Amino acid sequence: MALILALESSCDDSAAALVTSDRQILAQAVVGQNEAHRPFGGVVPEIAARAHVEVLPGLVRQVLHEADIAIGDLDAIAATAGPGLIGGVMVGLLAGKGLALAAGKPLIAVNHLEGHALSPRLVDASLDFPYLLLLASGGHCQLLEVRGVGNYRRLGTTIDDAAGEAFDKAAKLLGLGYPGGPAIEALASEGDSKTVPLPRPLSGSAEPHFSFAGLKGAVQRAVASGEYRAADVAASFQAAVVDCFVDRTRIALGASDAPALVLAGGVAANVAVRTALAALAREQGRAFAVPPAWLCTDNAAMIGWAGAERLAAGMVDGLDAPARARWPLDERAEAVRGAGVKA
Repeated sequence: MALILALESSCDDSAAALVTSDRQILAQAVVGQNEAHRPFGGVVPEIAARAHVEVLPGLVRQVLHEADIAIGDLDAIAATAGPGLIGGVMVGLLAGKGLALAAGKPLIAVNHLEGHALSPRLVDASLDFPYLLLLASGGHCQLLEVRGVGNYRRLGTTIDDAAGEAFDKAAKLLGLGYPGGPAIEALASEGDSKTVPLPRPLSGSAEPHFSFAGLKGAVQRAVASGEYRAADVAASFQAAVVDCFVDRTRIALGASDAPALVLAGGVAANVAVRTALAALAREQGRAFAVPPAWLCTDNAAMIGWAGAERLAAGMVDGLDAPARARWPLDERAEAVRGAGVKA
């Protein structure tokens, strides 16, 4: 059994966890920054980086103390090395390097997206490779065939904005504040999803790519018109995103023989999204897996599990491992038509 200390600092959550290779989470701690960023309607990178500097050392001490583990008992240190806000990524990765050097333990520089991609395997030992993954978060929206640790084939990606970013933008337009995903979901439960006519971008297109910029613009026009209740706009927006997910994922399932469909990332915490993708999987005769909601948002437990999987495969890194603002899981994938840097 390997014991991994993991650090996560890619955006606005500082996290530490102790995870074992036999799927035990011995301790974990997360400190969010919602209150610090709420006045700005989104994450301010400099504020986020400073907060990581302030809280990460205490979180490491906390989880080690809670599990009664000495740093010498560890088998490796895993830290997010990207993608994300580069200041925050650097804070966590440098902390991981320092701990690895001081303890004489291997460093595992983890791709944050791989943390999400492998997270269902932390709670479901029966989930084998390969599987088709819909990874939907604030910065990413992709369909990937997960063939093994470090082995990914991208089938679809966003050509503009990610779904989570669209949720945050829609929430801001409706005056709901930050973070937008939970606020939209709560308000949508009070609305009629058929009231506001909103587009389903790229619906029916042959390639399983996503686009949410036009949907955001349509929400902006609907709000500015003053014709609709905020709850109806929220419900209609959420329904449009769900429809896009289902349509695009159905196309990807047609291009993959993976026996399971997996949903991960922050947007996977949305109940409407989970329900619709589970129904699609049943329709297509595939198994369906999604981590619990707490494992969908940014956390160090998934980084620790990805570290454990990589350690078992002999994938360790030197202390010169770089911090990366962008880091695609499938580095061989070609840029798609119209895609910007987020793809």
